Amino acid sequence: MAAELHTGSMYVDQDPEAFSNGGVRKNLDDDGRPKRTGTWVTASAHIITAVIGSVDVGVLSLAWAMAQLGWIAGFAVLMASSFITYFTSTLLADCYGAPDPVTGRRNYNYMDTVRAHLGGRKVQLCGLAQYSNLVGITIGYTITASLSMVAVKRSNCFRRHGHNVKCHTSNNPFMIIFACIQILLSQMLNFHKLSWLSILAAIMSFSYSSIGLGLSIAKVAGGGNQVRTSLTGVTVGVDVSSTEKVWRTFQAIGDIAFAYAYSTVLVEIQDTLKSSPPENKMMRRASGIVVSTTTVFYVLCGCLGYAAFGNDAPRNILAGFGFYEPFWLIDLANVCIAIHLVGAYQVFGQPLFQFVESKCSEKWPENKFITREHAIEVPFIGVYHMNFFRLLWRTAYVIMTAVVAMIFPFFNDFLGLIGAASFWPLTVYFPIEMHIAQTKMQKYSFTWTWLKVLSWACLIVSLVAAAGSVEGLVQSLKAYKPFQSQG
Repeated sequence: MAAELHTGSMYVDQDPEAFSNGGVRKNLDDDGRPKRTGTWVTASAHIITAVIGSVDVGVLSLAWAMAQLGWIAGFAVLMASSFITYFTSTLLADCYGAPDPVTGRRNYNYMDTVRAHLGGRKVQLCGLAQYSNLVGITIGYTITASLSMVAVKRSNCFRRHGHNVKCHTSNNPFMIIFACIQILLSQMLNFHKLSWLSILAAIMSFSYSSIGLGLSIAKVAGGGNQVRTSLTGVTVGVDVSSTEKVWRTFQAIGDIAFAYAYSTVLVEIQDTLKSSPPENKMMRRASGIVVSTTTVFYVLCGCLGYAAFGNDAPRNILAGFGFYEPFWLIDLANVCIAIHLVGAYQVFGQPLFQFVESKCSEKWPENKFITREHAIEVPFIGVYHMNFFRLLWRTAYVIMTAVVAMIFPFFNDFLGLIGAASFWPLTVYFPIEMHIAQTKMQKYSFTWTWLKVLSWACLIVSLVAAAGSVEGLVQSLKAYKPFQSQG
């Protein structure tokens, strides 16, 4: 049995469950939106899901990045990225409220935050950087999750037939399976409903990271084949050519910098937090805990992974078959990766879903196809509020990401370029500029000057990473075939 409910909007603030019988709203916050119940724990889970789940599973690619940079530069870039990410995330957290971080009006997404503090064309630039990044990440997650599923199947093939057998497996069927799961999960109403999924995904991320770390320790302790490591990374003339050394260095710097970034969804995560204690304080706490924890994991996985594999470290020490045994443990790790990316897809997809739905609702407020909710009684679950536009749009989007992933299996190389283009504005430039505007900082003062220097330095990092991504993209295009499997 279904009942119709006309909410007037489909955005996160118009959660139909906030309506009681007769259309009277209940459980509202002071801004008229459904009561926020998030805590620093749920915020931490969202951030961990976003950070450790970076495309190509960032934590598992750090051994490769360390191999390109070497012990000195690799460790230095890891620590610098950690500091910059935490610092700028605290600035962005304070910008959630405007003009005052605690008593100011809430800004519900990144674009609203930029509009409140900076305005002008910077709002459109922010939206372009943020939402193109979100689209790219969801496509990249589809590819990476399918590769982890393929790795399980190939691992079983290696166990039966030996390591020298190719065991080629198409990852297209696994992309379809992943997309079907996302179609179902995408019908969750909004970001506020994702806490359980993010907590599960965070547990999975620590699980496969720990497995990779443990296997690296075992490989180092076991000795056996000698590996080559150096203070400066891969050796020119031995491992790579001088040109390859330059491009790989650029790519590695980008990989490490992007592995920490989560500013793309920071404001949306902060908007799930309850108002007491203040949201910016809870977000600072969550950011501090997550960045410090992930830094420890990143340093351990990167350094020990490099010690285990040396200059021959693979791009992904699990799905890339840096390890073959024990088979059951490798399979478990790859299953954890796939489950983690199921949750990570939603963390990055929900802000995009809600943005499109809110814009459509604002443009066509009288269109019942867009705004009307249908309350459906679901056995053992309760009332589910279905909207035909939400069902159609979100399903179409998930299908689109899966099709693009199958047509362009090297899309992760292209995503590196998108990440490079969005890293500087979203992670560094906008947080710093909004902080300067919010605090009315005096121009050319000491703090203003060093903030500007930091911003320009990070712009150089983005440009360097973009150059490395372009080179990787060119190499992938040379062997491009539509729907070609990577498995």
